[in-house]
Amino acid sequence: MSDNRGADIVQQFFPGTGMTYDHIVNLCTFGCDRWWKRKILEKIPPGSTRIMDQACGTGILTFRIAQKFPRSQIVGVDVTEEYLEIAKAKAGNLGLRNVEFILGRAEDVLLERSFDCITSSYLAKYAELGILVPNIRKMLRDGGILIMHDFTYPARRPFALLWEGYFKLLQTLGVWKYPQWKTIFDGLPGLLRETAWVSELVRILRANHFSGITVQFHTFDTSAIVTATKDQAALRIR
Repeated sequence: MSDNRGADIVQQFFPGTGMTYDHIVNLCTFGCDRWWKRKILEKIPPGSTRIMDQACGTGILTFRIAQKFPRSQIVGVDVTEEYLEIAKAKAGNLGLRNVEFILGRAEDVLLERSFDCITSSYLAKYAELGILVPNIRKMLRDGGILIMHDFTYPARRPFALLWEGYFKLLQTLGVWKYPQWKTIFDGLPGLLRETAWVSELVRILRANHFSGITVQFHTFDTSAIVTATKDQAALRIR
C-alpha cells in the first residue's frame, strides 16, 4: 500500500482476535498455513545467527524459527500489542530465551544490528513497501535474505470462483461461530482483490538493488512467497 491505510486496516481488523488467532489461521487455511510456514523455514539460510520476523503476531512463525535455529537471536516485530503479549507469554511457556519482541509498525522499526534473514507472513498486503524495503535493506547484511509471504487473489478463474465461494461461507457460518472475526472475514476479500503486492514488491526490490528475486505461488495461487538477496556488489557497480 502506498499510504498509511494498511496500518489503519490492521487496527480495524484485529482487536479482540488474539486468543483465537492461532486456531483460526490454521482452521481457515485448512492447515496450509503450517505448510507455508515450513516453506519459509526452508528458505532461511543455514547458519543464520540473527533473524527478524516482521508482523510476527502471536509468534507462530517466530517460534518455529527459534526452535530450528536455537543459537540464533530472533527479533519479532508487530504493531498489535494484544498479539505481542500473547507471543511473550508463549515464549515464556516454551522456555525460549533467544527471542525478543518489539512493538511497532514494521516500516518504522530500523535497528542498527545487521540480520542474516528478515521474514514476514501476512504483512505485505498491508505494508508501505516503498518504506519497508529500503529499511529492510539497511538491516540486512551483505548477502542477507528477505522472505515475504502473504495471501494472493487467484489469477485463474476456476480457483477464483472457489475462493469467492469460500469467503462467502466464512462470512456466514464463520461469523456465526467466531463473531469477533466478522470485520476480517468481511473486509479481507476486497483487500486481496485490490492488492498487487507481489508485482509491487518485485518492482521495489529491483529498484533497491536486490538480486536473485524469486516468486513462488502456492495452493491454487492463494498465497505467494517472494525471496530476494541483498546484493551489495550490484549497488557498487551502479
